[in-house]
Amino acid sequence: MTAVTTSVSFSAVSQSSSERKTFASFSVTRNLGFEGIRYRSSFSCQYVGVKASNSTSRMVIHCMSTSTDVPTVADTKSNFLKAYKRPIPSVYNNVLQELIVQQHLTKYKKTFRYDPVFGLGFVTVYDQLMEGYPSDEDREAIFQAYIKALNEDPEQYRNDAKRLEEWARAQTSSSLVEFSSREGEIEGILKDIAERAANENFSYSRFFAVGLFRLLELSNASEPTVLEKLCSALNINKRSVDRDLDVYRGLLSKLVQAKELLKEYIDREKKKQEERAEPQKANETVTKCLGEPQFVGQ
Repeated sequence: MTAVTTSVSFSAVSQSSSERKTFASFSVTRNLGFEGIRYRSSFSCQYVGVKASNSTSRMVIHCMSTSTDVPTVADTKSNFLKAYKRPIPSVYNNVLQELIVQQHLTKYKKTFRYDPVFGLGFVTVYDQLMEGYPSDEDREAIFQAYIKALNEDPEQYRNDAKRLEEWARAQTSSSLVEFSSREGEIEGILKDIAERAANENFSYSRFFAVGLFRLLELSNASEPTVLEKLCSALNINKRSVDRDLDVYRGLLSKLVQAKELLKEYIDREKKKQEERAEPQKANETVTKCLGEPQFVGQ
């Protein structure tokens, strides 16, 4: 948090026969160039010392500015690269970079507040994206670096996702959409989301949509009307959810194709290496059979 006090003096023409003291305050919002992210500044100005005269007089303005800085997208991406320094295959890295930008913009919206459904959505997307990654250890290290780059807790994401998955498996289509009539930890989380959404104090996101989809999937709620009822109970726009789920499905389809191409490329390169190694192996075999050349001194 920074504060700056500025004094400005300029000439003004008084139109009153008595001294005036005026106080005004206003706020300014500056767009940083990223959707949903704004740099907020508030200013208060006090006008004092206006002389009672029809002649030119001097006015002094004292201004106070307070502002709150948020990390830039570049800061978040830099944090990720510092935390995980090993190369990531492009088929995974390209999508990861898009996701971290999207999540950064969501996180720093004024109305955003983390909730377990959001956490479940991200974990679902991440696990789908990184499925088939060459190393399980690296896959988890990337997850840790990604979440920490956003100044959040990776364990909270994993734990919240696990809790919601266990809860959803015990639900039916009807019990899932009737959460508001029951008591419980997860029911309380969903009620809080519904209340904030009703009061327009909820920041909807694509990860949240995927989290809802995962709840439906785990509770075997395959009827098309269940999603509509759940969105209504949560005060969420179903059209936005449908749109984002279509994007999610499209992303998964493209990832499957990209991973298949990557696998074909790796197999092809492996075969080439084996073919190049065959003549060398043959020479080594001949050498072993014939033995090392013997030189007889005279």
